[in-house]
Amino acid sequence: MTTSTTSAATPAPTTATVPALKEWGAVAHALLQGRQALLLRKGGIGEKRFAVGADRFLLFPTVAHSHAEAVRPEHRDLLARGAADVSDDAVVVRALLEVVEVVPVTRPERVGELEDLHVWTTDSVRRSRVDFRPRHLLTALVVRAAPLAQPLRLPRRPGQVGCFSWLDLPLEPPLDRAATAAGAPARTDEDLREVAAAVRARVG
Repeated sequence: MTTSTTSAATPAPTTATVPALKEWGAVAHALLQGRQALLLRKGGIGEKRFAVGADRFLLFPTVAHSHAEAVRPEHRDLLARGAADVSDDAVVVRALLEVVEVVPVTRPERVGELEDLHVWTTDSVRRSRVDFRPRHLLTALVVRAAPLAQPLRLPRRPGQVGCFSWLDLPLEPPLDRAATAAGAPARTDEDLREVAAAVRARVG
């Protein structure tokens, strides 16, 4: 009599999704260096308005030629670093962000008072973030930025192209665990509380 043995099937790797916000590659480096402490968003062309999709998320870097003229001269060294993280077939994800406070910008005429908290020119903020969809409120996100324990090099996918804010990045182990492991934040909690208070006082 012969006996048959059945080997256990190897489980297929599971795929997790991690939320990511699309933002300039230069801004990712600015956040990680502590030069920037907030994001200003109004939603992309393909969205009715901006909504906070997650309290904790990765930053998905983007690059465009127009970024150079929209960044103040003292921060333009970040442009090359941001560009190096984006190619036609891959991106390097470096930053994990947590939302500290969401402030609706009810006094957009005072956005120039936020210049010490970001790397953009005030003119570019007015043109691309205030004047764009003027009936919609601009949203200021005060964020805690920390570097990933190991940057993630991810292939670019067709669905990631377009003018919209949020992505769900599909990550298989161990990349999904790497995406939640981060180093020390770029700015202290006390510092970020002061930033949030300043944003509320100036434009909220």
